[in-house]
Amino acid sequence: MGLFDKFKQGLTKTKQLLATDVRDLFKAEGRLVDETFLDELFETLVKTDMGVQAAQETVDEIRTAFCARVVQREEVLERIKETLKKLLAQPAAPIDFAPSGPTVIMVAGVNGCGKTTSIAKLGRMFLDDGKKVVLGAADTFRAAAVEQLTIWAQRLGAEIVTGPSGSDPASVAHQTVARALETGADVCIVDTAGRLQTQQGLMQQLSKIHRVLGKQIPEAPHEVLLVLDATTGQNGISQASHFTEAVRCSGIVLAKLDGTAKGGVVVAIRRQVGLPVKFIGVGEKAEDLASFEPDSFVDALFDELT
Repeated sequence: MGLFDKFKQGLTKTKQLLATDVRDLFKAEGRLVDETFLDELFETLVKTDMGVQAAQETVDEIRTAFCARVVQREEVLERIKETLKKLLAQPAAPIDFAPSGPTVIMVAGVNGCGKTTSIAKLGRMFLDDGKKVVLGAADTFRAAAVEQLTIWAQRLGAEIVTGPSGSDPASVAHQTVARALETGADVCIVDTAGRLQTQQGLMQQLSKIHRVLGKQIPEAPHEVLLVLDATTGQNGISQASHFTEAVRCSGIVLAKLDGTAKGGVVVAIRRQVGLPVKFIGVGEKAEDLASFEPDSFVDALFDELT
């Protein structure tokens, strides 16, 4: 499945919502762009959870371009697509690989966000690229998390480092990087305990893991990926801000996009947080992870509507 088709798969529910509302916007042949139309368009965009700010900027673009004109659906949607592509623009490279030695990736997120499955999908992606991968189960306070990641590692054929239940997560992270160095692994992915962004003690623990990784390899972690659950919508903005403050997140993995009609939250994250969205989860299988590419994402969102 190509990138465009993966995006279409993940955006199915959002597209269904948009299709209904867009049809309602353009019931007749042609529509006058007046304040009533612009208000309705604003409501349609906000429903996708792109946020008030991005929705207003998009509506302002339509007002400037078409005010007091009778327009067809296609020309309005094309201008909306152009605006969203500008709002989503970001650097192309999803992962900043280390120039030598293992690339260390630290993964964080709240409980139930899809973190463990996202790590498995990342691992699968790197293995498919011919890279040797070591996983670290540093969520030591939840036995189920260690067990789940171990099962995924076995399925994928990746090595995994675990520690005793309740042991120091930073110690497991240290052992994981040590094992990656010892075996000549290309990528080392360290899981961390799921936590709410308001739990200060646990956030400090994350900061400790970050420091430990940096002591072993000066530039590590090379990436700190924050997994956000797309179904939470705007709450992801608060999560991103708090986690970035604690561990200097470098990018977002947006999980469970296929389970929500709030696909527009990608726009809100880019507009309000500024972190690049690096990957998107578009299904439950190990291969259901897509590198985020803004233009393809927007085209997929409006496919069959224009």
